[in-house]
Amino acid sequence: MKKRRFIIAAAGALILSACTTTSKDASSSDPASKRASINAAVDGALSTLYGQVPGSRELVDKASGVLVFPSVVSAGFVVGGSYGQGALRVRGTTTGYYSTGGGSIGLIAGADSKAVYIVFLTPEALQKFTSSDKGWTAGVDASVTALSAGASAAATTATATQQVVGYVLSKGGLMANLSFDGTKVSKLDL
Repeated sequence: MKKRRFIIAAAGALILSACTTTSKDASSSDPASKRASINAAVDGALSTLYGQVPGSRELVDKASGVLVFPSVVSAGFVVGGSYGQGALRVRGTTTGYYSTGGGSIGLIAGADSKAVYIVFLTPEALQKFTSSDKGWTAGVDASVTALSAGASAAATTATATQQVVGYVLSKGGLMANLSFDGTKVSKLDL
């Protein structure tokens, strides 16, 4: 029993350490090339979203801003973690670079990568996000409604009544029945 606990704890520490190492490595590289790399990945992720989700381009175009994380990698075995870097776009222009990360405990085994899009529909929601000095957490600083497959992104009840909505795309397409609660976002110094 002690050996099993040790293996689980070691696996969790290794995974969380890998997420931390990724964060440190990214901030120590050349900032200009890192910004260019993130911007290119964000462009690709937005193209994928627009191609797969009807109405998403119209929603993003009329929104106050969109935060895009092209690749959020999650990995774990019982204890897991996730990490990704992205950019905030306001009217098509990058205005800042951000990271997202978190940990979890539960029935976790394996690794995956997904693109995460958080759309700020009102100027107030965007302002609250950009003025958060200590980071921003979905479900604490704002509710984020996950948009699901099959509904027109531009005219759902969720987009009419919410200030912040989001998409999650995996290799298989738009993911449903997800919660953004607990998603932590921090500003990158790039």
